[in-house]
Amino acid sequence: MLRVLGLLIFLYQFAISAADVSMEIVKNAGYKPSVAVVLSTDAANMQSKFAGEVHKLLEKDLEVSGHFNVKSVSAQHNFNSNINYYEFKKLNIDLVANITTEQSVFEGFILKLKLYDTNLNQLVLEKSFNSAKDDRYPFLAHRVAIEINNYVKAPSIDWMERFVIFARYTTPKESQIVIADYTLTFQKVVVQRGLNIFPKWADNVQENFYYTTYNFGVPTLMKVNIFTAQSQKIAQSDGMLVCSDVSNDGKKLLVTMAPNSQPDIYEYNTISKNFTKITDYSGIDVNGHYLEDERSIVFVSDRLGNPNIFTQKIGDRGASRLVYHGKNNNSANTFGNFVVYTSREGDNAFGKNNFNLYLVSTQSSFIKKLTTSGMNQFPKFSKDGESIVFIKTENERSYVGIIRLNHDKSFLFPLSKGSIQSIDW
Repeated sequence: MLRVLGLLIFLYQFAISAADVSMEIVKNAGYKPSVAVVLSTDAANMQSKFAGEVHKLLEKDLEVSGHFNVKSVSAQHNFNSNINYYEFKKLNIDLVANITTEQSVFEGFILKLKLYDTNLNQLVLEKSFNSAKDDRYPFLAHRVAIEINNYVKAPSIDWMERFVIFARYTTPKESQIVIADYTLTFQKVVVQRGLNIFPKWADNVQENFYYTTYNFGVPTLMKVNIFTAQSQKIAQSDGMLVCSDVSNDGKKLLVTMAPNSQPDIYEYNTISKNFTKITDYSGIDVNGHYLEDERSIVFVSDRLGNPNIFTQKIGDRGASRLVYHGKNNNSANTFGNFVVYTSREGDNAFGKNNFNLYLVSTQSSFIKKLTTSGMNQFPKFSKDGESIVFIKTENERSYVGIIRLNHDKSFLFPLSKGSIQSIDW
């Protein structure tokens, strides 16, 4: 068991680090409207403790979208009065988002938006958003960004509303499962006490998730509902047991299991409760993800002496090598026929190395390097395939990174305490 745990840590531990995240990705051409976010001068808004944070988050959301030129302005306006269109036209600003916030005595939070189009000289959008808890304000800011994005008919940024879920090491042999918004501004611990790792969303609506715990003596796969906190044991196995992917209908899981100290990829049927072995190799096969309409899988294997990325049709025995470079390719994720994976680049296996992200297609020779330096791990595609979330560390501090594939942009959001072990989106 110690050997398997050591190999598991070897294949997964590099989930963190580094400095700049320069990109080599395809740029989208086209005009980007300029937008300014203005905080209203209303008394309620001026007294709101989160007003300034909402302002900064909304500006960041619009920047991350890649669809706007965000301009900071010092202008202030009462929410119930029209803006001075000429004032903003002089600054070459196309859209003005005037926002105001209110907090209730019952911990509720309200965010209101008035969007003005200076080219039309008119108010074009007015909406109000509310949450029962004021700590959920980041999601209201994300919702406003989505509405502004929809107004200009830009490609969807609905992924901004989704939870990220991650395991956070707090002390040795102690880790929590945390849900957060993509900027890590909102965070809520949903599992704590003991060693809890590798969370994976169980459904597209993000109501349930799987994770592995070592609190029952052997690796145990759990399922938890984030709204009711109801949890149930799914399976237990000696050696290791990790859910790495879930089918689109939620009825099948890809898990890495080592019942006889031999890690392989299995498919678990949530209806019949049966396991079907997919890979059968005397070394290490881990981290399976569905590919090509769930007819095949991508996984990490040491069949060549070092961790590398392979594909295999479900039901077949033969595996095919997918990646032909790098000394240690130890994590991967899929979207359609595309695979994003991590590759170690450096000569010293125990010294400081870069772990960079690459994007490849299983249908062609396409390959694209997405990062150029640092330690970048556990990439995950967004539901629309246009963004990638990943873990980066720098000076022993964890960051969540976002890559916008259709734009020459990437962003890092720091974790305030602890370190991230793994992440899902």
